[in-house]
Amino acid sequence: MTPLHGNVLLIGYGNPGRLDDGLGPALAAAVREMALERVTVESSYQLAVEHAEQAAHYDVVVFADAAVKGAEPFCWEPLTPTMDAAFSTHSVAPATVLGLAQHLFQATTEGYILGIRGYTFDDFGEHLSPRAQENLAAAAAFFQATFQNQQCKVGP
Repeated sequence: MTPLHGNVLLIGYGNPGRLDDGLGPALAAAVREMALERVTVESSYQLAVEHAEQAAHYDVVVFADAAVKGAEPFCWEPLTPTMDAAFSTHSVAPATVLGLAQHLFQATTEGYILGIRGYTFDDFGEHLSPRAQENLAAAAAFFQATFQNQQCKVGP
């Protein structure tokens, strides 16, 4: 069990106009409504290099996105920072955002991925599938339990 303390940044990203791809922003909206102390919530279509500077100001950053496959209802994984030279100015991987925060701003920010399992991605619409809504509720409850007082056990 690893306690997490300090200021937390949640970045929920994805495209809400592509059905379950909007799970990251939907989690951001749910967490924003919780009004958790010392938790800042951001929502974006995709990660950008500018997120590195923002992440550098926090003790913990959680990157929330839809997962096309994998664990249900969600996965929770620690991030290892990288300096991936393959990023563009339009899209950056979470591990690269964390690596840039450390390299450029000497940040000691811990990073985690919260991948919420989605099922429908191949059409347009601004709603989540019923199973994705259930997974979102489970991820939101986990996030709240984890960061309510900035103390948690790491794991679903």
